[in-house]
Amino acid sequence: MIDLIHRVREPLHVARTPDGAITVGQGETVGVLPALYPEWLGDRSFSEAHSVRFPYVAGEMANGIATTRMVVAMARADMLGFFGAGGLAPSTVESAVDELCRELAGRENWGVNLIHSPTEPGIEEAVADLLLRRGVPRISASAFMTLTPAVVRCAVSGLRRETNGWITRRTAVFAKLSRPELAEQFLSPAPEPLLRALVERGQITPEEAELARHVPVAEDVTVEADSGGHTDNRPLSALLPTILAVRDELCARHGYHRPVRVGAAGGLGTPAAVAAAFALGAAYVLTGSVNQVAAEAGVSDDAKKLLAQADITDVAMAPAADMFELGVKLQVLKRGTMFAARANRLYQVYRDHDGVESIPQPLLDRLEKEVLGAPVADIWVQTKQFWADRDPGELEKADRDPKHRMALIFRWYLGGSSRWAITGDPARRSDYQLWCGPAMGAFNRWVAGSFLAEPGNRSVVPIALNLLEGAAVITRAHQVRTYGVAVPAEAFAFRPRPLS
Repeated sequence: MIDLIHRVREPLHVARTPDGAITVGQGETVGVLPALYPEWLGDRSFSEAHSVRFPYVAGEMANGIATTRMVVAMARADMLGFFGAGGLAPSTVESAVDELCRELAGRENWGVNLIHSPTEPGIEEAVADLLLRRGVPRISASAFMTLTPAVVRCAVSGLRRETNGWITRRTAVFAKLSRPELAEQFLSPAPEPLLRALVERGQITPEEAELARHVPVAEDVTVEADSGGHTDNRPLSALLPTILAVRDELCARHGYHRPVRVGAAGGLGTPAAVAAAFALGAAYVLTGSVNQVAAEAGVSDDAKKLLAQADITDVAMAPAADMFELGVKLQVLKRGTMFAARANRLYQVYRDHDGVESIPQPLLDRLEKEVLGAPVADIWVQTKQFWADRDPGELEKADRDPKHRMALIFRWYLGGSSRWAITGDPARRSDYQLWCGPAMGAFNRWVAGSFLAEPGNRSVVPIALNLLEGAAVITRAHQVRTYGVAVPAEAFAFRPRPLS
């Protein structure tokens, strides 16, 4: 029976035995389940809209951890991948876009992340301008707390009305979010004040502004549950249905003529989790944490070893480098690294003092020795050099505000901890910052003893195919059970295997 249920690409005969029991494969046929392909698990319009075979996205892990190599592999496997542009200088992002345009010429199933940068709006604008100028086909907007001119410009630029009257987009914007009020903003037409401002600046045309009043800012919204990085730690089973209801209400209110899709992310490290997301109504799934152990991920082998040892409880919340002063936190790996504890200690000192000069000397000495690993004076020299190249305005603000100067010094550690994990600096191993959610631990338990337990077999595409195949198997087992078949527990278990 188990083998028959697992053959998802073949019709399945449900039968009644002579004693009246409902079973699979033997007896009088009472029903037939058609084949169930992994590519059919989500919303078919997702595949049509984004020129993919599978309703699966590899998310945009920041600092280039979601590499161009990962995006290319996903695109060539007829899935969708986003380059992790968050935290990178616009010049670095441009080099990545150049490579992707060369490698994926003629393809539409790839994109780049646009991360909200409230403390560096100039960087957000520069990246948005770059992505539009280079014609990047898909943009994933993440960590936004409200709509900004940059993200609205990405959504509106290139809108046009076809001869059949339908409005089409040049650029598809995905919005990754975890709050109903933010979903309402992205699922509604762009606000009039933002449209007027963009027209006045000459960044969109009056025609584009007019068309923007009839379409949502994003036609693909990724609901991010308890995940690595920026997260509200919400359970998917509560969050996804809520956002789906928001979507339905807004679609009815505005009368959109095309499907508006809601996908799922966060906690998706096993086939059962992926199957559950689709069962909840997700149009597609997006994975993040588990892709960091893939060969294509832009982190060191040492960092991948730490991630491969994680269990579901081996995560913690720590201050975010990009929103440090706002008190925003993100989820990181706890096992094998002291980053979370040290970063939280820095934020407590920042909160309690008005500047480095007001920190008692004994406390400052301990911070330099036990957390920062360098004298504050030396760190400030490096910090000034960094911001002189990136945004001199930050240094001007630091000159006026000692507390901001302290924040920049502490952010040196937060930013450096990501680089040390990427490069594999052995001297700073205990300071590695690795964005990671509980999905990583669930994935490690699932692949233990299988071919995916071997680092050399961990490529982003086999990981994706096994998650999808397993989700189809579990969905098929559940279907059979609803027919009254006594399905053994083993039917819901799927072991990773080489797939193509």
